[in-house]
Amino acid sequence: MQFENWIDRQIREAMERGEFDNLPGAGKPLELDSSEDWWIKAKIKAENLDAVLPGPLALRREVEGITDAVADCRSEAEVRERCEALNERIRDYYRRPETGRRIIVRLVDVDAVVAGWRQRGIG
Repeated sequence: MQFENWIDRQIREAMERGEFDNLPGAGKPLELDSSEDWWIKAKIKAENLDAVLPGPLALRREVEGITDAVADCRSEAEVRERCEALNERIRDYYRRPETGRRIIVRLVDVDAVVAGWRQRGIG
């Protein structure tokens, strides 16, 4: 006769009721990464999230996507405001003391972004 603890009994009873039948991924191998942060990568993938980048790299990504970011702006003033807000965050980055290798982040050319926004016929 084998001893069954409370947890084992709960699992056995749930299995008998069929509560584990037809679960997503049933019968498929687990996609485990050998790194320590495998669960973070799995969560990012499952939630369709962008990877979290360190400050300067996130700023660079924002600079690269500024054209798309201002596409929904309704006025030139709003486009300029968004560009200047990004430029101010970049300036703040440069004001902080260096803690390692400095990553270069270029400022947004506000006039060029506004011109592109106008050219696409949005403004």
